Formats: sequence, C-alpha cells, structure tokens
Amino acid sequence: MTIQRKYKIIGRKDVITQCLAADTANKHLLIEGPVGVGKTTIASAIADFLGRTILRVDGDERYTSAKLVGWFDPPVVLKDGYTRDTFIPGPLTETMENGGVLFINELNRMPEATQNTLLPVMDEGRLHVPKLGTISAQNGFRIIATQNPEASVGVTPLGEALRDRYVWLYLDYHTEAEEQEIVATNTGINDEEIVNLAVAITRATRDYTDIRRGSSVRGALDTAALYTQLPGEGYSIWEQAAIMSLVSKIELHDNSQKSPVEVIRTLVKAVLANF
Repeated sequence: MTIQRKYKIIGRKDVITQCLAADTANKHLLIEGPVGVGKTTIASAIADFLGRTILRVDGDERYTSAKLVGWFDPPVVLKDGYTRDTFIPGPLTETMENGGVLFINELNRMPEATQNTLLPVMDEGRLHVPKLGTISAQNGFRIIATQNPEASVGVTPLGEALRDRYVWLYLDYHTEAEEQEIVATNTGINDEEIVNLAVAITRATRDYTDIRRGSSVRGALDTAALYTQLPGEGYSIWEQAAIMSLVSKIELHDNSQKSPVEVIRTLVKAVLANF
C-alpha cells in the first residue's frame, strides 16, 4: 500500500483503508487505543497523504476554547476595534477556513467545555465567533482525533453528543511479528534473538497479574537498544535493560504489593525461562 511505503508504517493496512473510507464519506474520525500503538502516526500520515494542511493540537486540561477558536489581540483592539484584522485565528478556525485537517491528539484530555466547542462545527460546518461573525468550513475540512481508553488516568470521557458525531476506529497493539519488525527496523539490530526477546518481555507486561497498563512497543525498542550497549550478556543484562526501559512505561494495579522494579525482575525471569 502506498501510504505504508511512503510513511514507513508496518502493518495497519485495514486501518489505513478504513481511515481513507471515512474521509471519502466526509466523516470526522476518532481513533482510540492504548498509548504507543501509533494513533498519532496513522492520523498524521493520512492527513499528509490527502495533501491538506494539518494543524496539531495536544489535548490537556488547560486547553481552553479560546485557544482552539482564536482570540482578539487586546492592544490592537484598543486601537482598531473588533475587526477581522485584530482577530488571531486558532487551529480550529484556521483549518475550517483553509479546508485543512485539525488533528487533536488525546481529545479526551481536554476540558469538556473545549470539547463541546466542536459540536456546531461538526453538525453544521459553521462556528459563530462573538464580535466577528460566522465562520464556515471549506471543502476538505476534517477533524481527526485520538483518545486513550477511558480507564487511563487524567482523561475526561467524551460526552454522548460529541461521540455521536464521529466515526470510530480502535487501534490495538501490533501483532508479535509486526513488533519484531518494528524493533529490527528502528534499531538496526540484526540479532534475531535480541529482537525477539525484547519484544517477548515487553508483550508480557500487557498480561502480567500486577500490571494494569503494560508497555507499548517503545519498551521493546528501548530494551533491545540498551541490551546491546550494556556490558556483559545474559540474564543480568536483560534485567538491567528491562528495568531501565519498562519501569517508566507500566502502571501497576492499586492493590499490587510489589514495586515496579520487583515486577519487572520477576517478569524477565519468567520470560527468559520459557524463551
């Protein structure tokens, strides 16, 4: 597939096909999935492939409606009044007027009031800005948003009205073979055993009893890279590499009696014993 080759995306053929279908059908797209599965990569590649201007917004609890829509420059307003020239467009306004793509990363980390600013735009393709007037979306305008699962810390569940206006796509972890290819390609490591074991250790974090949220393939990338750089070989080096790589990428259950380091040590020992 052209997009896979151009943007060096491993796997995801069906996902890419579905994203393109959503655009052809003039639908705004919400991509949901765990941290690190490539939601941002897919969304950015699709927007760039379509040849449209893309503006990215990273959602957080401080991102206000004014930042999204735009604002009037106070010193210039005092001089010239509320005019088009004194208005500084935000990413939503700019992409509407240019027929571009507004890419919202982690939409459900935005405040609900900011999320709801999108409703009239998605319904009618229009946005009313006080003291400025109505802005209409040009052909090609799309919103592509990503969100982590609602169980993630620090997220604000999307309201029913907003979710109803998106078409939805779930992006899960890659297959084991795809993750092995990702690690080999991105690290340049030719040793198949190192690549496969780093992937096996990382994938084990997703099903381990004490772990609520396991690591993405980033854990395997870091583990493999560190293993090749640490002096020595064998279990102790795998343990060091895995602890350094994975402790910051996992989240334990609240009732776990072990520390993250203890969990990774036990996990590495179990994986190596069965490898």
